[in-house]
Amino acid sequence: MKFTAFERSVQGTGASRRLRNAAKVPGIVYGAGEPKMIELDHNALFFALKKEAFHSSILEMELAGKVEKVLLRDFQMHAWKPIVMHVDFQRVDETTKLRKKVPLHFEGEENSPAVKTDKCLVSHVANEIEIECLASQLPEFVTIDLSGLVKNQSLHLSDLKLPAGIKAVRHGTMNPAIVSVATPKEEEEVIATPVAAPADKKGKGKKDEKQNKK
Repeated sequence: MKFTAFERSVQGTGASRRLRNAAKVPGIVYGAGEPKMIELDHNALFFALKKEAFHSSILEMELAGKVEKVLLRDFQMHAWKPIVMHVDFQRVDETTKLRKKVPLHFEGEENSPAVKTDKCLVSHVANEIEIECLASQLPEFVTIDLSGLVKNQSLHLSDLKLPAGIKAVRHGTMNPAIVSVATPKEEEEVIATPVAAPADKKGKGKKDEKQNKK
């Protein structure tokens, strides 16, 4: 994906406020050289951020007539308004080694024995994972094949088969679940037990009293 940025010479809270009032977004690009202050068109950036590929692929940034390869690193939104407040990019090249969270795309679930035969429920516990790879190998997303899922099975981070050169990042000994399979609970029939009406003790007492008088 390609986008256009413009050089920004002024800094500070007041300057950033004026930029936002003019429908611009202040930002910075760093890495492989001096950090450079930039500004972008707000609406173009806002709609680009809605695209999955803008978050997880190498982007082409045109700045001052030169095209640089960059990676979206961070952005801040207004607390309650749909306004982008700031954006950060990192310059990358073919040899840049990086860590990045990428989305997961699941396929084959409906053909798995768990779903097709045992009518189980499949839960996608995680929708993204953090990976480590060269910038040239960064995938837009990672596809996970679920066609082999069986009843009561769970897939953890260590179970994922990733493309060559891509490594899942694990934090310490954590091995989080990515997908879980559960058997659907059968509906239990609730049988209502009839409850005998309580005896009318008051009426019975009056009847006995009449019999005693006789």
